[in-house]
Amino acid sequence: MDNNMLMPLQQQLLAAHQEIRECNAYSSRFGLVLSETEITDLVTSRAEALRASGRIEFGGGILPKLIEAFCDSPYIEQENYADTLAELQEALYYFKTEAMDRFSDDELIEYMVKVFNGRAQGSAEYLSGTSLEALARYARTGFDPFDAEEAGDLF
Repeated sequence: MDNNMLMPLQQQLLAAHQEIRECNAYSSRFGLVLSETEITDLVTSRAEALRASGRIEFGGGILPKLIEAFCDSPYIEQENYADTLAELQEALYYFKTEAMDRFSDDELIEYMVKVFNGRAQGSAEYLSGTSLEALARYARTGFDPFDAEEAGDLF
């Protein structure tokens, strides 16, 4: 076997690092930049969150979308940026499974941003413990969270 050839898992990890690293160009406009250590920690937490939720994913995963969607939040600062991303990533995987994949990644992220920047006031714990739990419960019963009449207090 050629020493220059990387195994698929190693390639996936390198791709994930690179995709997340490239997000710094965008997020830096909001004063948020991930260090190499933070990127490694996020890739590791991604693997743990995927394993815990029984999901698989390729490339950089959902983090680039989460970074783009949340980096302009008034509740995220450099000091809590990486930790918040890790919590949001874990919540997304868990609740995507709990909602039986009834929402696309983009729909779930849109909902998460709305609640995070709204009634959760930047608390990923509140977002996960209340609003996402309610969304998953309603999704299992065929609920449409974007139907304002039915959504009631979810937002």
